[in-house]
Amino acid sequence: MKPRLLLAFALAGLASGRPALAAGDAKGVTFDATVAASCTLTVNSNGTMVPSPGLETLSSKLAGGSPASLSLATTGGVDLSVDPVTVVTAPVEDITATAWTPTYSATGAHAIAETGATTALTAPGASTVSVNLVGTKSGADRFSQGSYQATVTVRCE
Repeated sequence: MKPRLLLAFALAGLASGRPALAAGDAKGVTFDATVAASCTLTVNSNGTMVPSPGLETLSSKLAGGSPASLSLATTGGVDLSVDPVTVVTAPVEDITATAWTPTYSATGAHAIAETGATTALTAPGASTVSVNLVGTKSGADRFSQGSYQATVTVRCE
């Protein structure tokens, strides 16, 4: 096309309110993401243990007791577990051994029946985790009068 003719088309385009012809290009862009396996636990409430009538057990499972509650959110690819109880506060009069047994269950995206074992969480989602604790004396040993406190560590890693 001759330069004068091209100029005439360009001027005609401007006069008509249309833009002049121009060379152009369009490209697509890509977005990438990598999501690492992760898990977040949030404590909703602490648990409460009550004594059995014979004072041989303290339990969150007995009437009047309550489990601890946590919210869990995960991408999947993690394990859920409870550690053995290592921190216990007891009255000085309680000098006999106590066997502490923590267990947990979950509802929501992860349906887990009560267990003390490690559970693999393969799917993403949100769940509510309930943690119970039972302390048991053996033989003729009994819990003494006073305040007891035990800590259960819940892991999602």
